[in-house]
This record gives sequence, structure tokens and C-alpha cells, in this order.
Amino acid sequence: MPMTRRDVMVLATGSVAAYGLNAVPARASAADDAIAAFAGGAELADGGVVLDIPEIAENGNAVPISISADGAVAIMVFATGNPLPGVARFSFGPLSASSSGSTRIRLAQSQDVIAVAKMEDGTFRKTSRSVKVTIGGCGG
Repeated sequence: MPMTRRDVMVLATGSVAAYGLNAVPARASAADDAIAAFAGGAELADGGVVLDIPEIAENGNAVPISISADGAVAIMVFATGNPLPGVARFSFGPLSASSSGSTRIRLAQSQDVIAVAKMEDGTFRKTSRSVKVTIGGCGG
């Protein structure tokens, strides 16, 4: 039985819908996997990390952030909607004046930005912020 134009359209529409439904959980899963890898599977306590990032980023190519966590030996920043979720890592040694840093990151779309800090005692703390991006920064 030959395929009609209608059959092809139904298949194409179904394929696009299936791809769209699977794309979002895959990115969230990638961010969760990256966070678990950084924390070594340890439990993350809320609070103790200060993440300063604008609520609305007019251009996702250069979004300013600053982070700090008193007593942290490392802080990693994750963007849950980016193709590669780990966007920045800061390490602090015993001679560091403070456990803080600032930079600019790229955000592909509106998403959550999560900062996870590894503390001197080996525990992990986190905080997150939602950022609305008007122009994505990761191409596409």
C-alpha cells in the first residue's frame, strides 16, 4: 500500500512532537547528572550560597553573575537549560581572601541557574535563581 501525503504528514508531526517531549527531560537530567557528579552523590543542603544574577537577561550571550559562600573550597554554577549545564567553576585555597567570584555566562534560554558549593567540612550547599532570557546566547 503506497503512502499518501497525509500519512507522511502524520508521521512527521508525530516525530516532531515525540522529539519535543523528550528534549526537556533530557536537559534537566543532564543538569541533575552534572550536579550529582560534582557533589559525588552527596545530599545538598539549601542556603549558605549567595548567587547574584539578574532576573531578566536581555542578551543571553553575557549574563553577569557573582557568587559567594563563606567557608567554601569550590563553587560550581549550572545552567539547567544549556546544552552543557556546567558553566563555571571556582576553586578556593587556604590563602584565598574570600570564597567568592564573578564572571559572565551564556544562557541558551530562560532557565534556572544553580550554584553548588563544596564546604570545608565536605558538605554541599546550593541555591538557585530563575532567569528569563529575551535573546538566547548559545546559538541554535
